[in-house]
Amino acid sequence: MADKKKLVVVGYGGMGGWHVGFAQKSDVVELAGIYDIKEERRALARENGIRAYETLDEVLNDQEVDIITVATPNDHHKEIAIAALNAGKNVISEKPVCMNSEELEAVIAVANKVGKLFTVHQNRRWDTDKMRIADLYKKGTIGKMLNIESRIHGSRGIPGDWRKVKSEGGGMVLDWGVHLIDQAIMILEDVKIKSIYARLDHVTNTEVDDGCHIVLGFENGVDYTIEVGTSNYINMPRFYARGDKGTAIIVNWNEPMKVVVKRVGEEKDATPIKAESGLTKTMAPRDEDTVDTFEVPMPPSDVHDFYRNFCASIDGKETQIVTHDQMRRVMKVMEYTFESAEKNQVLKVNI
Repeated sequence: MADKKKLVVVGYGGMGGWHVGFAQKSDVVELAGIYDIKEERRALARENGIRAYETLDEVLNDQEVDIITVATPNDHHKEIAIAALNAGKNVISEKPVCMNSEELEAVIAVANKVGKLFTVHQNRRWDTDKMRIADLYKKGTIGKMLNIESRIHGSRGIPGDWRKVKSEGGGMVLDWGVHLIDQAIMILEDVKIKSIYARLDHVTNTEVDDGCHIVLGFENGVDYTIEVGTSNYINMPRFYARGDKGTAIIVNWNEPMKVVVKRVGEEKDATPIKAESGLTKTMAPRDEDTVDTFEVPMPPSDVHDFYRNFCASIDGKETQIVTHDQMRRVMKVMEYTFESAEKNQVLKVNI
């Protein structure tokens, strides 16, 4: 226990409880306690055998605390992160890291000034569906990538309370969109985004978006579609990727990826088929001997590698895996998303 970093989670709600659960069984951090502005949540922590600090100042003044994870509503991320950094703590913010680029730059400036680490918990980088699509793209398994479609669908509207309020950082762009944008940037690595077009849904809420449709145009020609929906009673595939030599699909995040790749060699002329009220040769299915079909299973993944990297980075043994520049790119994409939707225009960008 002596070499573990002592961690306090600020905000003991859904994600705060998630961080606490991982910290309690971690090999790199030791849970020092939690702080929440609500007394009932502090009482719940004590019932669960967890130390509950009575004030944020008590947390900041505890010299044994190495890391503070901020898991509050989005509009409080900046102020808590800056206070923690100035108190000599390393800081992990839940996503979105801040409300806008201006806030983000203010926090980064303080982190650089005091020499402490600051990052955002982009845990969806460890989702195995994203990992499989990234590997598919990197290896060129289906040839030159043409387009990738990434979707998360549900049917319960916006959950919770503050996520429905604009001033508190509500809406699906800041909730799930941020994850899918980060995944897109990581899959395409250092390729620049040159255009953004977005539409926002307001099916159940007029104040914030309860869904979004974003198309990112990358410099290498890949069109990347991001879609979040909360009024979808039949879900579309989690991922669909099309290359010039094949196609891949992941129906759901807990299922294998199916890949179909065209074989090299001469192709037979298609035989017309009857489709509903007519014939088609163009859409006739391929003969099985012209393609290779296989599945890619879920690879091993451990989301706690995020904390392992952060602790190693504090000790100077590794480089921070979620960087300030990556945070900046994600934030800019979100800001352009709102601008594109408001103007109903394709925006030319260079991100």
